Amino acid sequence: MTVIIFMGSLIGAMAIGVPIAYALLLSGLALMVHLDMYDAQILAQNVINGANNFPLLAVPFFMLAGEIMNVGGLSKRIVQLAITLVGHVRGGLGFVAIVAALLLAALSGSAVADAAALSALLLPMMVAAGHKAGRAGGLIASAGTIAPVLPPSIGYVIFGVTANVSISKLFLAGIVPGVLLGAGLWVAWWFVAKREHIAMPRQATMAERWAALKSSSWALVLPFIVLVGLKMGVFTPTEAGVVAAVYAFFVATFVYKELHWKQMYRIFVSASRTSGVVMFLVAASMVSAWLITVADLPAQMVDMLKPFMENKTLLMLAIMALVMAVGTALDMTPTILILTPVLMPVIKHAGIDPIYFGVLFMINNAIGLITPPVGVVLNVVAGVGKMKMDEVTRGAMPFMMVEFGVMFLLVFFPQLVIWPARLLGG
Repeated sequence: MTVIIFMGSLIGAMAIGVPIAYALLLSGLALMVHLDMYDAQILAQNVINGANNFPLLAVPFFMLAGEIMNVGGLSKRIVQLAITLVGHVRGGLGFVAIVAALLLAALSGSAVADAAALSALLLPMMVAAGHKAGRAGGLIASAGTIAPVLPPSIGYVIFGVTANVSISKLFLAGIVPGVLLGAGLWVAWWFVAKREHIAMPRQATMAERWAALKSSSWALVLPFIVLVGLKMGVFTPTEAGVVAAVYAFFVATFVYKELHWKQMYRIFVSASRTSGVVMFLVAASMVSAWLITVADLPAQMVDMLKPFMENKTLLMLAIMALVMAVGTALDMTPTILILTPVLMPVIKHAGIDPIYFGVLFMINNAIGLITPPVGVVLNVVAGVGKMKMDEVTRGAMPFMMVEFGVMFLLVFFPQLVIWPARLLGG
């Protein structure tokens, strides 16, 4: 009955158009009334405590870093480097999108920011070269979903705070799965591109490649600073966000000289708006998370999943199917905040590595960004490319299937995540 009240009030509130943060508060209020423990002070205290969390400071700083990179020329130089490296092969601009997405993911950690940047820079070029707009947009949208999986991922920060799991370990564990997603998209695009008759652009000279590498070298240094700093314990993930923002500002202003002081107001406003939405969602979710614990919903979930408990693979398959279903209706952040408090006790009870689960959970949520009918990244690409969302959705389908294939590969072979994570994380 408790599960029905919680999910019914949450889904009902969202169905009538209540914003997700307020729907979370309403579902928490419904649980309080059901448990006969309504107290406005508890409600307010949990909201305040939810936002008063030091690791969450990483979110606005990484958001700010992403905005600066897009405006200050770092993203543009990454794309140009990818063009000189792989732009000359058949379907080369598609491979450019994948390589650029991998590099940008290691800089920003935001799927929406990366997809917007790639759509603005590459989509017109791919259409002009003869690729179908929907297919090109679908590839760019799918490539953008690598950002929440590779470090520094904003999703890992939110999951780490909610699940009380090491964010640094999540960052390091996400490297190999993120690269595998890129490899899967590479193979899928190779099959798609070989059926098209697109004139291949000329191959860049070594001088042009060297010039592009030199121009982008300042941007390429940032992922190494973040990862080495985390690995060596020089700074925390929150401090890494500050380092990323300050470094991006320095490079964009004093090295590339494309960021001007008059642009900073717009950048700060954009980053603040996005961060404010995320932080309020986290704060509101803490009310539900606390009440979920008080109502002992995790124990009820463990009972429901008992038939799968003896087989970790079957349990992971069941959970991934659940997250896939939720991801079609909810954005990534609400899905993390709603499901993490419920699923983590199940994971611990079954003896599954929480870092491994966090990476698989994030991959599933990332793919949810391109699953209709919500598909936030699909909307971004369609908006930037001035296309219908249905067109982008059809174009993304083969790439989405490949990403799900990579995810289920990691379900059946967990050591592909666990071994590299232990090697990198010590």
